[in-house]
Amino acid sequence: MSVTIEMPVLESDVLRENPLGDPANRRLPAILPPDYAESERHYPVLVALTGFTGKGIMLLNEDSWQPNLAERLERLYAAGMPHAIVVLPDCFTRYGGSQYINSGATGRYEDYVIDEIIPWVDAHYRTLATPQSRGVFGKSSGGYGSMILGMRHPEVFGALACHSGDMFFDLCYAPDFPKACNRFNTFGGVETWWKQFDAQVKKNGSDFDALNILAMAACYSPDPSAPLGIGLPMDLHTCERIPEVWARWLEWDPVELLDRYGEQLRGMRLVFIDCGDHDQFNLHYGARLMAARLATRTIAFEHEEFDDNHSSIQYRYDVSLPKLLAALDHE
Repeated sequence: MSVTIEMPVLESDVLRENPLGDPANRRLPAILPPDYAESERHYPVLVALTGFTGKGIMLLNEDSWQPNLAERLERLYAAGMPHAIVVLPDCFTRYGGSQYINSGATGRYEDYVIDEIIPWVDAHYRTLATPQSRGVFGKSSGGYGSMILGMRHPEVFGALACHSGDMFFDLCYAPDFPKACNRFNTFGGVETWWKQFDAQVKKNGSDFDALNILAMAACYSPDPSAPLGIGLPMDLHTCERIPEVWARWLEWDPVELLDRYGEQLRGMRLVFIDCGDHDQFNLHYGARLMAARLATRTIAFEHEEFDDNHSSIQYRYDVSLPKLLAALDHE
C-alpha cells in the first residue's frame, strides 16, 4: 500500500522578518494515503512534529534499522489502520528549534502551525476540516509541541500523542544549567559562545547542552534588553536561578499549565503520553507527574512506560498512530 509524498513550499507571512532571519518559505512534506488519488474521500489529518534540531522532512530519512514515517504508515495501513493525510512542518530555527510557540527572540511558530499550515492543508487537500478529525503527535520537543498545541488549541486538534515530551522543567532542563554555564564561560559569555558556535562548519557535540539551554531560553524567556535578546534563567557566575526568569519558564511547563488549560484537554478524543523508563533527560518523571495531575482532575488520558531511554524510539509511533486514528472521525 504505497503512499504518495508531496513537497509543497508554504510561503509564510508570520515568519517573514523573524528575529533570526530564518527562512519564511519552507517545505511542508505531505504524506497522502494510498487510495488518495483514486478516491473522492476526505481524510483526517495528523500533524507530525519533530524533536529539537529537527525538520519535518527528516522524518522521511532512510534508516538502516527502522522504517521512516512513510514506510511505517504503509505498514500500519496494510495492517488495517484507517487512512489519513500526514503533514510534517519545518519549525527549525538557528538555535535548533522553536518549541512550536511564539517568541520575540525566534518568531511566531505557534501562529505558523495554527494560522497558516492548518488552513493551507485544508485548502489544498481533501481533509475533514474539524478538530474531531485532526490530531498532532511528536517526540521530545515534538511531544512538547503536541501537548502545548493540543492544550491551547482544542478548536484545532481533537487528539494528541506526546512521546517523551519536555515537561517538569526542574528535572529535564535545570540539571543542564551548570554544563551550559561552563560552556558559556569558557568563551567569556553567551554572545561570544554563540558567535563561535554559529561559525563552526562542523558543530561541536560539547556545545549541545549550551545550545539546548540557549534555545529554550529564546523560546520561554525572550528579553530585548539581554544579550542576544534572550533572558537566561541562571546567573552565569554562580549558576543560581534568577527567580523572575525561571518563573517565565514555568509558565510554559505542561505540568504547571493544567490549571489554565486542563479543561481544554477534557474534550480531547485522546491524550496519549508515553516515555522510556530510563530517559536521559528525566522525562519519565515528567510524564508520571503529568499523568498524576491529569488523574487528580479526572481528565481522561493514556500513559505508558516502556523499557528504553530517549533515543531512537520512533517505533513507539506503531502504538500512537493507530490510537490517534481510531479516536478521530472519518468520512
